[in-house]
Amino acid sequence: MSPSFCSARFSVALFLVISAVPIAYLICLERAAPYTHVFSYHSSGFFRECAKWDDAGRRFLVSFMDGGGIGEVVPRDGDSDVLDEVTVVKDADLAGNASLGIAIDRDRNRLLVAVADLLGNRYSALAAYELSTWRRIFLAELSGHSIEKSFADDVAIDAHGNAYVTDAKGSKIWKVDVSGELVSTIESPLFTPPGWYNNLVALNGIVYHPDGFLIVIHTFSGLLYKINLTADGDDGNKVSVIQVAGGTLRFGDGLELLSPTKIVVAGSPSAKLIESSDGWQTATVTGWFNTGMVHRIVSSATVKEGKVYLNHIVGFGSKKRHILVEAVF
Repeated sequence: MSPSFCSARFSVALFLVISAVPIAYLICLERAAPYTHVFSYHSSGFFRECAKWDDAGRRFLVSFMDGGGIGEVVPRDGDSDVLDEVTVVKDADLAGNASLGIAIDRDRNRLLVAVADLLGNRYSALAAYELSTWRRIFLAELSGHSIEKSFADDVAIDAHGNAYVTDAKGSKIWKVDVSGELVSTIESPLFTPPGWYNNLVALNGIVYHPDGFLIVIHTFSGLLYKINLTADGDDGNKVSVIQVAGGTLRFGDGLELLSPTKIVVAGSPSAKLIESSDGWQTATVTGWFNTGMVHRIVSSATVKEGKVYLNHIVGFGSKKRHILVEAVF
């Protein structure tokens, strides 16, 4: 037997051993079921970026990161079986783009969806759909096909129906009015912290606070911003960094407002509960929750009947099983 043949055999064997380690680890993680309640559903795709509970419709709405679109998952009372995802939106003219953050505007019976070119970062838009018929109400192009890279990632709605869309690549926030017109852009030097590595994924999760301001997270740096909104446009908006104690928010993704003083920060390896007693000038991390499914990547949070559920991006298996895990802080 030649030395080269022995070497080849050794290399193949070494590769198999090395590759078996992460595979065995993933299998172990998949078998370690979370100790809290879990909604599981089979899907048409492997990647689901955001899930929100539509209380009036008694369903979860989920966004398709791979290929774009929206699905609904309807829980069945007293049934612990795996649920099924049904596609309700699939726009041919947006094919190839990702559907990312979503927000339910129940007062106007619509769903707002952030749309972006996942790989090229050359297109960003905001789409609005009627919740009862899934008719598209408008498509607001935010970046068009410009040279500047952009990535519409998440969306929040204020009391007047204006939408605010974060740009995770260009570190800005687009404001779109209730009719779908792009009216202004919110920018600040604070949105670009020092260090290129801190800006690989920039502004991400966003919520509107009933007191009239936005709270936004910067994913790779973990910075949390408060943006006081005014009628004067971007020049009148005041941006400040919320001083957070008790832990880091680095790699935080989606935000969910639980009450005027509490926010859930979805992210990996753990989701966090933060609280503020001074109008979000400062905040403190008061709770942590780890689903144990770090390989599935937590990306968003939603509230169903007082319980927080965490969406995981990655589905597994031939039927692409996804999970929504109850978080207990």
